[in-house]
Amino acid sequence: MALLPIPDGPLRSGYTTGACATACAKAALMSILEQKEIKEVTITLPFGEKVIFTITSCFFDEKQATCTTIKDAGDDPDVTHGATIGCSVSLNEAEGIQFLQGKGVGIVTLPGLAIAVGEPAINPVPRKMITDAVHFVKHQFQCNKGVNVKVFVENGEAIAKKTLNSRIGILNGISILGTTGIVKAFSSSAYIASIIQGIDVSIANGCTEIIINSGGRSENLLKTRFPHLPDFAFIQYGNWIGDTLEKIKSIPLEKVTIGIMIGKAAKLAQGELDTHSGKSTWDKAFIHQMAKNCGYSDEQCLPILDLNMARRLTEIFDFNENEPFFQSLRQHCYDVCKQHIPNVALTVFLIDANDKII
Repeated sequence: MALLPIPDGPLRSGYTTGACATACAKAALMSILEQKEIKEVTITLPFGEKVIFTITSCFFDEKQATCTTIKDAGDDPDVTHGATIGCSVSLNEAEGIQFLQGKGVGIVTLPGLAIAVGEPAINPVPRKMITDAVHFVKHQFQCNKGVNVKVFVENGEAIAKKTLNSRIGILNGISILGTTGIVKAFSSSAYIASIIQGIDVSIANGCTEIIINSGGRSENLLKTRFPHLPDFAFIQYGNWIGDTLEKIKSIPLEKVTIGIMIGKAAKLAQGELDTHSGKSTWDKAFIHQMAKNCGYSDEQCLPILDLNMARRLTEIFDFNENEPFFQSLRQHCYDVCKQHIPNVALTVFLIDANDKII
């Protein structure tokens, strides 16, 4: 899974689902305590920035209120961009704040995440943002009641199908996310966070072996090779091989298998750990020299320098187990990865455009 092409020109930032939920929770509590419709609200983001949110709907009575806002992810191709995020708030006689699962917000079903099993998938930073906002309003209006907070997302179940939530045991909806409150357009941080979460879940559920791969296509092929492993043992690194290896190095794993397509392998072999086209290119001279080192003739090697895509290397060299070129390519990938995870048993599979594996 790769990032989409980045548009030219300045990019507009947006706000996370956690920031949206915080705005709705604050507006709903204000609506109960003031007994009036709230049309906009100011919240404070984790690093101190104050932001005004438009509240698109507000319904209230003496006991509860429900407010919504539309998520604006800026220019980021976020699956939740344009989604309606909402929060229903009610008062109770207990102390503190109780988070409840609203429709479209997932429930945590597997250990390994920062949120306990059985809790709604509202991450720690959004929980703190909401808690701080609720305490601020309670203090402002001298309210000594407890508060129930139920975050919901319209069509959240459908949106969740476009994410990897089910892989890590978050079911029936999306996660309420965000560590800064701000979505930076075309940032890799959310994807890298999902990699780390996925590995944490695999470890917490007893995995000693994981399969890392570039995306759904390669993963489906590898699943036929490892039918004994559960879904959460398969981690999609996208383009961020380096970040994935860094996480693996910090945890007790025994075995890692990496599946990699030829185009990415050509970059990894030369030491590139971020294979996104906007970050790295394959070095034809390096691959040409690698082929020469395998003993191929100049006539066989020169066409490499004319290729426009590395995946077309299979047009020059037969993609099979006994071909020295691809054994060398695989070995180079192994050597680059192994130096980052020296204490883990490592296997590398190359995958071509016709879904063949060596």
